[in-house]
Amino acid sequence: MSDTPRLHRAGPTLLERARDLRTLIEREAGRAEAAGRLTTPVVDALHAAGLFGGWVPVPLGGAEQSPRELLDVFEELTYADPSTGWVVMATTLENGTAGAYLGDDAVERLFKGPRMPLIAGQGTRPGVAVPENGGFRLTGQWSFASGMYHAQYAHSAAAVEGTDEVRIFISPMEDVKMLGNWDVLGLRATGSIDYTIDGAFVPYSQSHDFGTTEPLRGGAIFRLGLLDQALICHSGWALGIGRRLLDELAGYAAARSGRPGQIAGSDAFHADFARAEARFRAAAALIRETWDDVERTLDEGGRLSVRQETMVRLALNHITSTIAGVAGFVYASGGTTSLREGLIQRLFRDAQAGAAHILSGPQALQECGRELAGLAQGQSWVVLALEG
Repeated sequence: MSDTPRLHRAGPTLLERARDLRTLIEREAGRAEAAGRLTTPVVDALHAAGLFGGWVPVPLGGAEQSPRELLDVFEELTYADPSTGWVVMATTLENGTAGAYLGDDAVERLFKGPRMPLIAGQGTRPGVAVPENGGFRLTGQWSFASGMYHAQYAHSAAAVEGTDEVRIFISPMEDVKMLGNWDVLGLRATGSIDYTIDGAFVPYSQSHDFGTTEPLRGGAIFRLGLLDQALICHSGWALGIGRRLLDELAGYAAARSGRPGQIAGSDAFHADFARAEARFRAAAALIRETWDDVERTLDEGGRLSVRQETMVRLALNHITSTIAGVAGFVYASGGTTSLREGLIQRLFRDAQAGAAHILSGPQALQECGRELAGLAQGQSWVVLALEG
């Protein structure tokens, strides 16, 4: 169990470095989209800036940012390019939780290099793990492994044969067969391919209970558990793409100001833009209010209540549905500019892809409503459902 009970705050350094990378990330975004993965200059720059260590516990050389600090960094990187923000949020989460929850000898193997390892994979739709002396034999197929092309290790969920236990397994890439089947509408540069593992041995220390909230190293953020920490990722991503969508539309309208028949002179457009801005800002305010409340609880050494867990899920669901609507408004307002290949079109496609993620799906929203209405007495959150 961690001996650092309070929430650690890293300060503004990584956010400032993320801002410094905006020009590079924007310049490389088109190439990344065409290649189906981030470009080498961007990945190298993210490493050099220390951004892949933003979630890693301090004892392992990471920054161990707080939830609000992580939200700000993911917002900034996503504003520059949604695929870049998505890859960083996914891999830093998996780097951080590996550092917090794996056994000592596994951490020594993974984190001994001159720069942070990259861990990518999928923590849902589990494979099967068969116990064997000192570890497990892992087999399965997983989908949507964002950042896998840049990773050295895979993060995979699997059910332990003969038990009800689900664990996360960290496997070297030589045990992974990448299927390369990422042909999608949006978030193309994330390279979120499917992959398989066939009977690879994983030492026990290179795995951890999916639901653990007791870190072996690092501070209070890791007492949130894997799922609640993942909500930080998607919330920060939504903040970034929502803001960029509206800013791009404002720039598009301003560039056409004074021309007859353009949206810049339309009273209806002005009113619709105001409504979209208000909806996004309100959803963003709910994200920040909710995570501020979480940080206060962690600072006091507490754990989240059922209502707090409801609210972090609801805040994510609300902002995701909000940006999907904002993206539709931006796309429709952009006319033929939206129709052609370009930033507005890419932002629209990326917003639709991000909104399809399971964490923002209808099940969680329905369960949030049930709890808020007082119809889940005595129940608690288990991933995306309330159980009692």
